[in-house]
Amino acid sequence: MESLGARIATSLRRERDAAGLTVSELARRAGVSKATVSQLESGAGNPSVETLWAIATALGIPFSVFVDDPAPVTRLVRASQVPAVPSALAPYAAALLSACPPGARRDLYVIRADPGGTRRSAPHPRGTVEYVVLISGRALVGPEEDPVTLEPGDFLTYAGDAPHVFEALVPATSAVLLSEAR
Repeated sequence: MESLGARIATSLRRERDAAGLTVSELARRAGVSKATVSQLESGAGNPSVETLWAIATALGIPFSVFVDDPAPVTRLVRASQVPAVPSALAPYAAALLSACPPGARRDLYVIRADPGGTRRSAPHPRGTVEYVVLISGRALVGPEEDPVTLEPGDFLTYAGDAPHVFEALVPATSAVLLSEAR
């Protein structure tokens, strides 16, 4: 299995070249430093969820392009082998389980979080809907203005095209999150 850093480097270089952007121009559009983009393209660095989202948005591509492996028809992902991308702002990490295949528009993640901060997400593209199933722990999830406390087994759907949050209320909280663009 290819390392997460190598996967990010390969896909970032490919997508930046396809967009016809220089490292400097991509950095400017994403609001990150030129050094950050260069480090990521060389396979160095340890990007946060926020950095990868900013670069993906600047390139007009889904976040999943950076972290997903091309998947065979049958794919087993052991929990211990899922590469997670940490947040810089909260004790939160997102691990892509399944990227959106061509013609479809959904990404599937496993979320692992601990108390100590709220993961605030800016609105995704118009029409995005998110679905969350809490697996363990307790979490405050959903629209930023009206989040809901989830217990294990609870399922929540909310608009992903408005500001939304995920905050672990107890240690070792985990969830499955499906993000669907309509």
